[in-house]
Amino acid sequence: MPDISAHDVAAWRAATDREPPLVVDVREAWERDICALPGVHAIPLRELPARVAELPQDRDLVVVCHKGGRSAQACAWLSARGYRTFNLAGGMDAWARTVDPGMRRY
Repeated sequence: MPDISAHDVAAWRAATDREPPLVVDVREAWERDICALPGVHAIPLRELPARVAELPQDRDLVVVCHKGGRSAQACAWLSARGYRTFNLAGGMDAWARTVDPGMRRY
C-alpha cells in the first residue's frame, strides 16, 4: 500500500481530468469534530470490518487518520480484500501543517 503526501491528495482532489479519490477517515467522531476534510466517508477503524461494503472497489481510496498509523492498518486490511488504497502520510496532522495551516490540530 503506497503512501501519498497531503499535497498530492489535495492536487488529486482538485484535478478535473480524473476521478477524485474517495477519502475514508478512520478516526473517531470526536477527532473529526476537531478537524476534518469535507466530503469524506467516515468509518472508524474499529467499525471497518462491519462496514466495508460501504466502500466501492472500483474507485481509489485515500485513507486518513490522525498521524498515519491507523490508516496504514486500514489500507493493509482493505488492500488484502482487493481495494486500491493510498495512505495519507502523516495523516490529518500533515494536512494541517502543509496544506491547510488554519485547520485545528490536536
